[in-house]
Amino acid sequence: MLKKERQSYILHQVNLHNRVLLADLSQQMKVSDDTVRRDLYELSKAGKIIKVHGGALSLSFHNGLAFSNDVYSRTQKKSIAQKAASLIQNGMYVMTSGGTTILEMARSLPPELEATFISGSIPAIYEYMNHPSIQVIIIGDKLSKQAKVTTGFEAISRIREFQADICFLGINAIDIANGISDNDWDVVQVKKAMIESSKKLVCLTISEKINTRQPIQVCNIGKIDTLITELPNDDPLLEPYRAAGIRIL
Repeated sequence: MLKKERQSYILHQVNLHNRVLLADLSQQMKVSDDTVRRDLYELSKAGKIIKVHGGALSLSFHNGLAFSNDVYSRTQKKSIAQKAASLIQNGMYVMTSGGTTILEMARSLPPELEATFISGSIPAIYEYMNHPSIQVIIIGDKLSKQAKVTTGFEAISRIREFQADICFLGINAIDIANGISDNDWDVVQVKKAMIESSKKLVCLTISEKINTRQPIQVCNIGKIDTLITELPNDDPLLEPYRAAGIRIL
């Protein structure tokens, strides 16, 4: 791969997954860690990514308290968010993870909705806090600055005290064989606890993440009740997931 091709690939992966690991990039592009490290340095110096130890973060995901308006695939994420918000009914206890699509859902909640939201996502909590009619339960513990969510033993223990009606997960990757996967161990443990503490699991993802895989499994495909994308629900890309018994929206 030429340098321009490598850096274009890296930038796309960062925008798509919000966080990338140096070791994964070197394996995917079949180049040395040093080559990827230099590319990350140049992209960071150009103001296109945030370079961190062992990888890089998306600018749109990590800019201030709330997410930047310059969010990757924001139009698609708004469409997903509106579909997701339509599933929430008055009186529900709703568990939500972090991520840009979850934030769009928080912004899409109708003002008359009366429900209780349980979350450790700092940007989502900020949106819930400004909603006129919903209650907010904050899951506290160690803050992951990279993901802007709380993680750790106390957060997981607190989550396990609930039996939520529905859990909305913003997901990093999904495929039939491996289910939902991610690249952040601490965030994965929180997501697993949320799934275990909810009656239904709804996954939100742009279609680019479908049939992709990250290193750490969150759950297998059989755990998912509903999958929401920006695509029409009869799109052929979604057929294997429908065949697996998942409701498609």
